[in-house]
Amino acid sequence: MTYNQIKNVALNHFTDKGYEGTSMAHIADDVGIKKQSIYTHFKGKDELFLQVCSDVFDAELKFVINYIDSNKTQSIEEFLFNFLMLYKERYEKNNITKFWLRISFFPPTHLYEQVISHVYEYLDKVEKHLLLVIEKAMVEGELSSTIDSQQATSAFLGVLDGIFVEMLYGGSERLMKRMDASWYLYWRGLSKE
Repeated sequence: MTYNQIKNVALNHFTDKGYEGTSMAHIADDVGIKKQSIYTHFKGKDELFLQVCSDVFDAELKFVINYIDSNKTQSIEEFLFNFLMLYKERYEKNNITKFWLRISFFPPTHLYEQVISHVYEYLDKVEKHLLLVIEKAMVEGELSSTIDSQQATSAFLGVLDGIFVEMLYGGSERLMKRMDASWYLYWRGLSKE
C-alpha cells in the first residue's frame, strides 16, 4: 500500500512542481512516512519519477484504447472531434494527463532519453490504433477516397499536438480558438463534401 501511496503523492508533486521542484521529503511528509522509508521502495528520485512515468504511460494508453473500444459506433467525425474534446477535459481535470503532457514536452534533462522513449512508444501505439479507426471509416465511405489513411492519421496527431501546446501555454480561450480552427480545416480536408 505504501508503495502505491508514494507513487500517487509523487505524481501530484511532479505534476504541480516539476521534477526539480519536487522534494522526496515533501513526498514522505504527505504520505505520512519518514523520508528514509521511501528508499525501501525506490533507490531515489530518478527511479520514482521513471516509475510514475511508466505508470502514466500505461494509463494514458489504456485511456486511448478504451476510448476507441467504447466509441466504435460513432461516426468518424464525432469520434475524432470527441477524442480531442475529451483530451481537453482530461488535461483540465486529471493529474495523470497533465503530468503526461508536461513531461512529454519538458522531460528532466538528465532523464530525457528514458522519458522520450516512453513518449515515442506511446505516440507510435496511438497512431497505430487511430490508423485502424480511420482505415475502417474509409472502407465504410465516411471519408474522401482521395485521402491517404496514414496521412490523415498523422495530420490528426498534428492537430492533437497543436492542441497539447495550447493546453500547456495558451489557456482555455486560446485553446478553443486553435481547436475550432484546426478541427474545421482538418475535417474539411478529410470529409467527402
